[in-house]
This record gives sequence, structure tokens and C-alpha cells, in this order.
Amino acid sequence: MKVTSIERVPLQPVQMEGTRGARMRVMLGEADGAPGFTMRLFELEPEGFTPRHSHPHEHEIIVQSGSGTLWSREAEHPLEPGVVALVGPDEEHQLRAGSKGMAFFCIVPNEGHG
Repeated sequence: MKVTSIERVPLQPVQMEGTRGARMRVMLGEADGAPGFTMRLFELEPEGFTPRHSHPHEHEIIVQSGSGTLWSREAEHPLEPGVVALVGPDEEHQLRAGSKGMAFFCIVPNEGHG
């Protein structure tokens, strides 16, 4: 079992091409003994974003604070605290923060983190 607080987990810049103002905390994962999934907390600066990308695994998102949008080829979905989203395998997507930034949890299979 692992119990910790968000503030105790290091915040590191996201190093993906096409990213602006994004940092991440790996809250729980394989290194912590989680056999299947990795929980990450992303913090986007105001107007920050992740790259448009896709991957072969699904992931789940829940917005913790701030606001923004989740872009897909079909639509742009508004995001605010408490909103949850499922991004399916191979679905191109991008998360963009609004003028006050946004923080969201993202859960992926362990093989999808890294």
C-alpha cells in the first residue's frame, strides 16, 4: 500500500514535442507496486497544451481544477472540475488549458506510460 499527498510527488516538465506549459506528477505506477495502471496528474499553465497525438491504449481523464478543452477530430469538448472523459485507443486528441490553467488526472495502462 502507498499513501501520499500530491505535493510530495515531484512535478516534472512534459518533454513531448508540441507541448507548451505542461508539467506532470506520476502519482502511482509500476514503481509503486501498481500492477496494471499509472495515475498521473498534469498541470497546464494558462493557455498551455499537450500535443495532438494518439496511442494504442485508452486513457481516462478527470479534471481537478481550472478549465479548458479536449480536442478530437470530431469535436471540442469543454472541460471544468469534475468532468470525466474517456479517450479511446488510437483516437487523436489534445488537451488545452484556458486562461487560468488546468489540472487533470490521467490514468493509463502501465505500458502506456513512458
